[in-house]
Amino acid sequence: MRPSAPLLRVREVSLTHADAADPSPREATFDIHPGEVVLLLGPSGSGKSTLTLALNGLIPHALPATMTGTVEAGGLDTAVTSTAALSTRVAMVFQDPDAQIVTGTVYDEVAFGPENLLLPLAEVQARTQDALRRVGLWDRRDENPDRLSGGGRQRLAIACALAMGSPLMVLDEPTANLDPRGIDDVYAALADVVAAGDRAILLVEHNLDAAMGFVTRTIVLDREGRIAFDGPVAEIIRAHADALVAMGVWLPAATLTALRLRGDGIAVEPLPLTPAELAAALPAGVAPSAAVAAPAPAAEGENLIRARGLTVRRGRTEILHGIDLDLQAGSLTAIVGANGAGKTTLIHALAGVVPPPRGQVSVDGIDPGAAAPRDLAARVGFVFQNPEHQFIAHTVFDELAHGLRLRRAADAEITERVEAMLSRFGLEHKAGVHPFLLSGGEKRRLSVGTALITRPRVLVLDEPTFGQDRARAAELLDLLQSLRDEGTTIVIVTHDLQLVADHSTHTVVLAEGRVHASGPTAELFRDESVFTDAGLRLPALQRVLAAHGRAAGRSPEA
Repeated sequence: MRPSAPLLRVREVSLTHADAADPSPREATFDIHPGEVVLLLGPSGSGKSTLTLALNGLIPHALPATMTGTVEAGGLDTAVTSTAALSTRVAMVFQDPDAQIVTGTVYDEVAFGPENLLLPLAEVQARTQDALRRVGLWDRRDENPDRLSGGGRQRLAIACALAMGSPLMVLDEPTANLDPRGIDDVYAALADVVAAGDRAILLVEHNLDAAMGFVTRTIVLDREGRIAFDGPVAEIIRAHADALVAMGVWLPAATLTALRLRGDGIAVEPLPLTPAELAAALPAGVAPSAAVAAPAPAAEGENLIRARGLTVRRGRTEILHGIDLDLQAGSLTAIVGANGAGKTTLIHALAGVVPPPRGQVSVDGIDPGAAAPRDLAARVGFVFQNPEHQFIAHTVFDELAHGLRLRRAADAEITERVEAMLSRFGLEHKAGVHPFLLSGGEKRRLSVGTALITRPRVLVLDEPTFGQDRARAAELLDLLQSLRDEGTTIVIVTHDLQLVADHSTHTVVLAEGRVHASGPTAELFRDESVFTDAGLRLPALQRVLAAHGRAAGRSPEA
């Protein structure tokens, strides 16, 4: 039986950002009780992240948004209670970990919260050590957080929340920048948090494959920000899969695969939520390969991007060690590796975001280490992992128009191309809004649009589907395919190996700043050790179906 007092009570809550015409979410009502792990789903722009900010008082106290309705955390009304007091009831991990890192060492960052609770020194030390060990950062406790990779900083933010010991933890995309091993570490730590039954977790997550064995309940927001469904996660997904797909909500890979098979006339019952359930539900005579999308065909063209002996240092630390690499024109190359392998550093060097040593990189005939920024920008479009790092204008329209104006395009052409890009990414109604007031998914779409609008020959993207709902992510991947068809060379960094398997022509596997393996994606995915030796794992769907095929005496063909 549930206890009489929930950890969180939300009643008729509507939230409207400054400059927004309509609230999102709107009229949300729900409770969260100890022991629950609640998955908050919804399409991009439905108000998921905005809602999380109201649960610890950042809205209405610190952020420009209007709130109606009531939120009570541990019996405290968030509208009249300070955020400091609410931090003892609700611990928060933001979508962007950089937004909450304030100190100079990993250890001090985690200790900062408990210290501000005026806990005894021994308690602060115990909480800090325990939290850092849970997320695998104890050995790096004396380092500056700036030296951690994006995934490392995400794990640090989670450690900070763990150390607070708050009854409710709210996490917004906590595994988006993590490799599979890091994801396992995070969910193991979070499982320990709720195991005792006196705490709860609210989770915004797109990686449902990792979350399915962890969450107990789901709340689904529709495109208008209203609660469409609320109940046990398995029941909601199985009963409303078609409606969720129509909304653009992410579903587990096994569920989406089963829906695709149903569309091909292959009955898969009951609707599976995990790869193991899918393998068990496959009808007799259906080969596992039928359930796995074929990798994109390898491109064959000139080597448009070339690196020889590429060595990059950050301070006194060498991050990349003598990289030799050729990327073909018209290819879609995925760069993968464990957190800290050097993925983002590599694409920064290839694109000239951080100029590499001269003579070590060539992109479309120019040296990013020596080229003028204008010449480089005409050839390479870059999309940062954090979209806000590239926004400079005061409206979405002007952000998209900026690159065209620098090239002195005619006003009529600018308007036509900007309006087409707004329509393509579902941002028409946000044209006059400041980029910083967009949702996380909308910011990501805008950042991709700003890189695409000048039609560069090379497009480089760091975690391009982060923060996107399923429909928008599929739309973006379709767009990248159409750009490839038009001759654009695309390079992406991603932790999503299912995306790599389904969409990339070539894959580069990095390990400890070196090229561990590279080649056509279809060839690399035939040898699981290529990935496991680099600290990675093939997607669960492919691994389980391959094992299913072997057990049945068939070739896995995955």
